[in-house]
Amino acid sequence: MADDGATKHKVVIIGGGFGGLLAAQGLDKQPVDVTMIDRRNFHLFQPLLYQVATGGLSPANIASPLRGILRHQRNTRVLLGEVIGFDLTAKHVQLKDGTEVPFDSLIVATGSTHHYFGNDKWEEFAPGLKTIEDATEIRRRVLSAFERAERSTDAAERARLLTFVVVGGGPTGVEMAGAIRELALHTMRYDFRAIDPATCKVIIVEGQNRVLGAFHESLSAKALRALNGMGIEVKLDCHVTEITATSVTVKPDGGKAEPYKIETANVVWGAGVKGSPLGKILAKAAGIETDRAGRVPVNGDCTISNRPDIFVVGDLASFKGADGKPLPGLAPVAIQQGQYVASTIVRRLKGESPGGNFKYWDKGSMATIGRAQAVGESMGIRFSGYIAWLGWLFIHVLYIARFENRVLVMIQWFWNYVTRNRAARLITGERSTDARSG
Repeated sequence: MADDGATKHKVVIIGGGFGGLLAAQGLDKQPVDVTMIDRRNFHLFQPLLYQVATGGLSPANIASPLRGILRHQRNTRVLLGEVIGFDLTAKHVQLKDGTEVPFDSLIVATGSTHHYFGNDKWEEFAPGLKTIEDATEIRRRVLSAFERAERSTDAAERARLLTFVVVGGGPTGVEMAGAIRELALHTMRYDFRAIDPATCKVIIVEGQNRVLGAFHESLSAKALRALNGMGIEVKLDCHVTEITATSVTVKPDGGKAEPYKIETANVVWGAGVKGSPLGKILAKAAGIETDRAGRVPVNGDCTISNRPDIFVVGDLASFKGADGKPLPGLAPVAIQQGQYVASTIVRRLKGESPGGNFKYWDKGSMATIGRAQAVGESMGIRFSGYIAWLGWLFIHVLYIARFENRVLVMIQWFWNYVTRNRAARLITGERSTDARSG
C-alpha cells in the first residue's frame, strides 16, 4: 500500500465547498491520492445560511462533516489546516503549522468572502452571510433587537431597534429581507407584551433600478410586488455611503436628491463578494494578477496561466462564459467546474485527449421571497409563485450533501410551514457576566 501510494499521482484540493467536494468525489476509485485541506471540518450548504440567520434551521441542518462525506473514498484523506502559501517550483502547499503538502495536481476552491468596496470598517456594523458564524451573529443581532425593544420605553429607540436594513437586492438580500419580515409578522407576533413585532420595518437598499438584477425584468417586477406585499420597503437606485452603529446613510442616484439617514441598529450586508484572500497569494506565487474582485483568471480548462497542473474553480475563479462575462458565483458553477476538473485529471492520467474546455450548462436561476413565493427561470421558461417556491425547495434539498441532512431539512421545513414557527430562535455568541443569571 505504501509503495503504491508513493507512485500515485498526488492531487491536493484546498476547500471543501461545492467545487472542492465535487472534485474529490469525481476522483473516487481513480489511481490517485487525494488530500483535501480545509480550515473547517465540514461542508457548508451556504444557500440556506439565511434560514439559520433567522431561526428557521439550525447550523447542523446545513453542515456535514467532510470526513463523514468522504469516509468511503479509500484514496482520499482530509486534513484540517489553513493554507498560507505555495511553493510552485517545488510543488508544495504550505500550511500555517509549518507542514508542507506535496502535489502533482492542485485544485484551489476556497470560494469568496464579503466585499465592502473599500469600506471594510462597515463589516463591524453590517455583517455579511458566508459562514455559520456570520449566520449565528446575524441571528443574535436580529433577535436581540426585539428583546431590547421590548425593554425600551423610548419610542424613537424602539423604532430604531425595529428597523432592519438589508444592503443589496440580489437573491441573498431578497431572501434575507423576506425571512426577517416573516419572522416578525408570523413567528414572533404574539411573543412579546410591550411591542408588536409586526410593526417592524424591513428595508432593502439596492444600487440598480430593480431587485434580482440577474433575472428577467418580468420576474424582477413580480419579486418587487411580492416584497411590497409583505410590507418590505425597497429603495432602488440608491447607494449606501456610510454605516454606523446607529444609522445607514443612503444617497439616491441621479437628480438633486440629498443623502439621508435611516436610523437603525440592524444592518445585513448582501451587496457584493470578492475572492478569498488565498486567491491573491496564489496569483502572486504564479506571477499573475487577480481581477478587481480578487478572483483568479483561469484558462478554458480552469487552469491558471501556463500551469496545467494548477486548477481554480468556483467563486475564486474568474472564468469568462460564452457572453464574455465572468460566470456568476453560484453553486451550480462550482459543482460543474469541480466535476470537470476531476474528469480532466483522470483523462490526462489515462493518456486520453483533454475533452475540450469547460462549458457551463446554465440550468436556470431561482430565488425565494417568502412563504409560497419565489421566482425562477430555466431554459427560457419563467415561473413564479407557489410552483416556483416548490421548485426552489426541491432543488435546494437535492443539492444538500448528505441524506440525513436532507431529511432533517424537509422535516423542519414542513413543521415551519404548518406552524409558522422557527424553532432555532436562539440568541448565542455572548457570554453572560454572571453564569447563574437568567
